[in-house]
Amino acid sequence: MQKRFGVILTELKSHSPFTSFGALTGIILMLVFKNIGHETSERLFYVFHPAHVILSAIVTAAMFKLHEKKSNFLVVLIIGYIGSIGIATISDSLIPYVGEVLLGLQAHSHIGFIEGWYIVNPAAVLGVLIAWFWPKTKFPHTGHVLLSTWASLFHILMALQGNISFLTGVVVFIFLFIAVWLPCCFSDIVFPLLFVKSVENVSHTHKQSPENR
Repeated sequence: MQKRFGVILTELKSHSPFTSFGALTGIILMLVFKNIGHETSERLFYVFHPAHVILSAIVTAAMFKLHEKKSNFLVVLIIGYIGSIGIATISDSLIPYVGEVLLGLQAHSHIGFIEGWYIVNPAAVLGVLIAWFWPKTKFPHTGHVLLSTWASLFHILMALQGNISFLTGVVVFIFLFIAVWLPCCFSDIVFPLLFVKSVENVSHTHKQSPENR
């Protein structure tokens, strides 16, 4: 248990700088797209959110498959699906929703796997299928962080509708960081490791073995 906890803390610490960079790209996009309408923001959310789910499912399922050699496809599918859908909903919908409420905006949770079930659920299954045949984690996780940031941003832009101040930018940056850092690391690292018998030599993005590059 102590070894597992140490791995989790190490990964959270090592991912914080890149997550900060991702949140900064979100602020830049917010300034660029600040005047787009609600419907356009919603359409872009349903582009980035399913893409986020695909990469999340790849990393979650691959992390489990790489470190639990005797796993079968059904177990990998369940872990990949729950890990990606559950955490992506928290990251892209629920945490931004809290930020919108605190900013006094007209917030809407937009639960993707329910409201856009015909896109988001197949995306999770596709991600697991990719991981089953191509179990890699490094590149998908990098894309996962950025896509999660942008999905969260366009969720916020649906409610923001151009009303941006310095304080708004600061609050959005904080919530983009939180929405990506904890949920994405939990999805990609913590969640699959909960079901792995041993965490010896587990490394997600640092000092990886050749098979996982």
